[in-house]
Amino acid sequence: MSHHARYSKKTFQTHLTWQDLDADYLRQLVGLAKIEDLAGAGLSNRPERLGDVTTALMPEGATGHAQLTAREPLTICGLGLVQAVLDSYGENCSFVAKTEDGQTLNQGDVIGILSGPSGPLLQAERVLLNFLQHLSGIASETRRYVDALGKSETALLDTRKTLPGYRVLQKYAFACGGGYNHRIGLFDRVMLKDNHLAVAGATSGDRLTQTVSLAVNTFEDLAVQVEVDTLEQIPPVLEAGADIILLDNFSIDDLKKAILLIDGRACTEASGGIQIDTLPELGELGLDFISTGAPVHQSTWKDIGLDWL
Repeated sequence: MSHHARYSKKTFQTHLTWQDLDADYLRQLVGLAKIEDLAGAGLSNRPERLGDVTTALMPEGATGHAQLTAREPLTICGLGLVQAVLDSYGENCSFVAKTEDGQTLNQGDVIGILSGPSGPLLQAERVLLNFLQHLSGIASETRRYVDALGKSETALLDTRKTLPGYRVLQKYAFACGGGYNHRIGLFDRVMLKDNHLAVAGATSGDRLTQTVSLAVNTFEDLAVQVEVDTLEQIPPVLEAGADIILLDNFSIDDLKKAILLIDGRACTEASGGIQIDTLPELGELGLDFISTGAPVHQSTWKDIGLDWL
């Protein structure tokens, strides 16, 4: 498709990688999880007795090995956090992964081996499993959605519907499942949604064109995306030179009309109420993108076991 000259579709098909994530930020998340578990962080009245009272009963100086295992089919995600969690609980604990993020595992597949002093390993168990099970749930659900699109050239995008504090991890998990990342926050794309247009009094006609033009001319280094609710809004948005038009809650028939109307002059994105069972049909329309938060907020944790060897 011959899209608006400023950007090609490929420009917007970005994947967060593990290297894109801030190690210090992740250590803070791990630290927060640790003080919830060991010190009652979040309670207005902190417990007088702190620490792991159960592990204190274990033999002093004991060391051991434990195995992480997939107890159901899943797409694994979050392996880079395991060593960070272990380091938070003590020294001389190590993790050797037997797979890598983004790999689809079968029930019974070994994920990796933990080694070191038994105390820190016992204390870290729940926290590291929480991260792995949650992120693997998102990656696995995303994989289901991507698979539902089949051989379609339409790319699946995530949204900003993420748990506060966990955005980069949840978006990374979405990428591990084969999806692509939409904007990370309010800073990396101009996105004029229905409420912005309502505030600006620019829901149609010349006023809509003027508002989108202002965005295009003000931020020459950022993509400009505009959400439309009706076919009538499309010509004014195209005239202003928007890079992406988000077709919100359009019917299949209206999506077909919108794609013909846009005719490659901007990238097309369908959003709103996307269901996994409609993806095969949506994937055949010729859309550039489909965006949905469902693989993040509708995902369920995956069953991962940690068993002492």
